[in-house]
Amino acid sequence: MNRIIFSFLITTLAGLATLLGIIPCYLHKSRESIISKSLAFSAGVMITISLTSLIPESVSLLYFDYTKVFVFLIVFIFVVLGIMFSSSIDQKIDEHFSNNNLYKLGLISVIALALHNIPEGITTFISTNSNLSLGITLSLAIALHNIPEGISIAVPIYYATYNRKRAFWYTFLSGFSELFGAILAYLFLARYMNDFILALILGVTAGIMIHISIYELLPNSWQYKKRKATIFSFLLGIMTMLVCEMLF
Repeated sequence: MNRIIFSFLITTLAGLATLLGIIPCYLHKSRESIISKSLAFSAGVMITISLTSLIPESVSLLYFDYTKVFVFLIVFIFVVLGIMFSSSIDQKIDEHFSNNNLYKLGLISVIALALHNIPEGITTFISTNSNLSLGITLSLAIALHNIPEGISIAVPIYYATYNRKRAFWYTFLSGFSELFGAILAYLFLARYMNDFILALILGVTAGIMIHISIYELLPNSWQYKKRKATIFSFLLGIMTMLVCEMLF
């Protein structure tokens, strides 16, 4: 098989692993229990991705081209920009869905994770195209951590609308953005992409995820009064991502 076609295929499969996040929507358990645990788990996942992957990677991309002080300052600014962007999107969505917190959470998660998945698609495509073994390993790691990301989209959307098709398509949209990243890499980014732009994307995405986790996911999971389960699910989300990163 042509290496470029295979690179597109493996990037797409890694992205579509997000769809496995819809599985909790088919579980016949307490609505409050599933929502509370899923939101807390998703918060743990997003915070861990931001602090152990996105921000360090953003720093490493700039580390050898600028002074240490400038690098840490500029990455901090990127993260703050992401927080501000997420906050403004939150307010805009709130104007239309102020009475439906879960639906709002799902929409914000779609935006954040789609932005997060585009650089992943770029990385997977380029890695696979240049080193097949590395690309396969990377795509497997991305596929595994895309599953809990899918949960953070599918569960809020489903329990806000009780529409599994809508939950499916929103989750699909987030996963499909990885293929969009691969297309960008193939058509444009080899010519225009540089480390500074990629560091900007990663830093802003980290800020968005941190804002969503602290101001949306955790408060909404806490309101269901399943305190022990919420804390356990949050820690489980952290541990899940740490294990994925250690293995891959």
